[in-house]
Amino acid sequence: MPIAQQLTEDMKTAMKAKDTVTLNVVRGLKSAIKYAAIEKFGAEGELEDTDAIAVIRKELKKRQDSVASYEAGGRPDLAETEKAEIAVLEKYLPAAMSADEMEKLVNSVILELGATSKKDMGAVMKLLGERAAGRADNRALSAEVAKRLQ
Repeated sequence: MPIAQQLTEDMKTAMKAKDTVTLNVVRGLKSAIKYAAIEKFGAEGELEDTDAIAVIRKELKKRQDSVASYEAGGRPDLAETEKAEIAVLEKYLPAAMSADEMEKLVNSVILELGATSKKDMGAVMKLLGERAAGRADNRALSAEVAKRLQ
């Protein structure tokens, strides 16, 4: 089922269950995906699932940054709210890549491109982003590449 359709179904379910956290997150996510579609294709456009996953990752990153800020600022109550929203967003992401899979992917891309130094990191990260297809966090990929390229 496409992500947009899944969001609509989940929104209905959250309304019936009176689950305000899920409802607010799903509404915000639908809105963010629609704005991204309008930006890319115009008013009648719709995003493919891969583009929608990129929007979900962006929303997830916003909330992760907020959690760090709230915890640093001594606001654990707000951090908990953001963590609950993160849990809802993670349901829409594909299964995460294991550490072994990520390591193999990074090694194969580095070998394929013949990357030897940090200067090649941009090209490696670009290809990794395409191959990981939303299954791995860019921070984790970047850290893995940095370990291998000196």
